[in-house]
Amino acid sequence: AQTRPIGVCYGRVANNLPSDQEVVDLYHANGITKMRIYDPNEPTLQALRGSNIELMLGVANGDIQALSDPSAASSWVQNNILAFTPDVVFRYIAVGNEISPSDQAASFVLPAMQNIYNAIVSANLQDQIKVSTAMQTSLLGNSYPPSAGSFADNANSYIGPIVQFLKQTGAPLLANVYPYFSYIGDTKDIRLDYALFTSQGTLVQDGSLGYQNLFDASLDALYSALEKAGVPDLEVVVSETGWPSEGGEAATVDNASTYYKNVINHVSAGTPKRPGKVIETYLFAMFDENQKGPAETERHFGLFSPNKQSKYELDN
Repeated sequence: AQTRPIGVCYGRVANNLPSDQEVVDLYHANGITKMRIYDPNEPTLQALRGSNIELMLGVANGDIQALSDPSAASSWVQNNILAFTPDVVFRYIAVGNEISPSDQAASFVLPAMQNIYNAIVSANLQDQIKVSTAMQTSLLGNSYPPSAGSFADNANSYIGPIVQFLKQTGAPLLANVYPYFSYIGDTKDIRLDYALFTSQGTLVQDGSLGYQNLFDASLDALYSALEKAGVPDLEVVVSETGWPSEGGEAATVDNASTYYKNVINHVSAGTPKRPGKVIETYLFAMFDENQKGPAETERHFGLFSPNKQSKYELDN
């Protein structure tokens, strides 16, 4: 992982996971240098002290509205960032995960981002810590072919001002990219080898650009949407990607292993639209989480079982 821009998401929707210190040790033992967590869980932050693991820290969706008050945002940064700096290496703050434009929290995402950013600036940490939000690719109204990528009409008023703010502050957009869900949503038109990076040739020709895998096509559709939104140079960090090992169609250990291996090997190459542009990517997730749902597959995205046994032979 030293040479590759790979992190792993540490989700905790489970009642059988190892202690936070054991988790940090497991990251170290496997050379994983970046972690994403979804809320400022104090035991996790304590365990990360002195670990040198770079952290993407989430603001829980339920807390976003409160942080649209500047003093609340300032306290949040004080308690969850400054109290652990410099012992914990914070890289990103993700204000919300997969907020939909129709969610109650949607109108508070940008104000919360602005308030947290201002608190980060007050602490003079704006060069080290970038404030963003993690979106789902369903905000794209059109994604095929990739050059036609654009945000859905109902998403424009939500995401447009956010990406302008990211441009102003030099922060990347965080995006959760799941070829697995695209595939099972349209098995008639999407081939499994296209989703797993195993197709032998170009399956989608888009002008001068050829696509061999759905991961690249999804990212380039997002880049096209960002161009149309007036931020053509905005960087995208893949804040989640993964494949389940059981519980549904095409959810096998073999397919998941293939997906994770290929995504790890692929992200340094960039996409057809941005060749050679390394894609910082967070695999989802560290552990199988037995309390996730409703779909059975949601409980089988782990790279490890809760007993810390690796499910795959991954050389990251």
